[in-house]
Amino acid sequence: MPFTAADLNLTDPTKGYFHFVLYAEPQNGAAGAAWNATISIERPSMYSREWMNRLQRCEPDTLHTTLVHPQKMPSLFQPCVDEDPDSPSALMGSGCTCRRTWTDPLFGLPVVGEHYRTVGGQIDQWTYFTYAPLDLRPDDVLSAVVIDRDSGLFWARTSTGDLALLPMSNSQGYDVGRRGGGPGYFAEYLHQVVASNGRDTAIARQPYNPDVDPNLLAWVSSPHSNRTQELTLPDLKAIQRG
Repeated sequence: MPFTAADLNLTDPTKGYFHFVLYAEPQNGAAGAAWNATISIERPSMYSREWMNRLQRCEPDTLHTTLVHPQKMPSLFQPCVDEDPDSPSALMGSGCTCRRTWTDPLFGLPVVGEHYRTVGGQIDQWTYFTYAPLDLRPDDVLSAVVIDRDSGLFWARTSTGDLALLPMSNSQGYDVGRRGGGPGYFAEYLHQVVASNGRDTAIARQPYNPDVDPNLLAWVSSPHSNRTQELTLPDLKAIQRG
């Protein structure tokens, strides 16, 4: 079943998981996203912090459970050790392996935070899991693409200033600074964005195109791309011109 921009995208908070395609293995009790890329945020950056600051705490729902291993689902409903030292997720009154749930109010995306604190607190960290959208919202215009090497992620900045994870499918991950499929997919996506002046922001609908724009491909494969930077549409057009 091919994806088209008008179909099945998780970008409207009022629609929830009604427009979300799941991949399920009932015999194993497993479910996940069929198309949306699963994103993990382990290393903080100025962009991931900007994104996290708008998240809203919420009760776990069906989509949150798809971001957690089936055996770990009970931890979605257990308090943090900071809230209850006797929580089932607490370790000897100070360590913790709880999980918390949020939603992105702008895009309707589920977010699960995985807490890992050792007994005594020598290590205390959170890892966040979510899904990349398949497209930005219907009226969004992409004004800049962010290469965020601090977190290892790619972001989209809309013309209204909102930050979103760059639309990405689970089979077409992006990368920079080397040759290969990841930079190729990224160059193809950038070409699509430039050609539409930021209006066509859906994931690529075709398999990787070996004839992708040579200037964009050369740049995303070069060391110049391998640093944190926010590239506006004029920047991308200049790169394409060579």
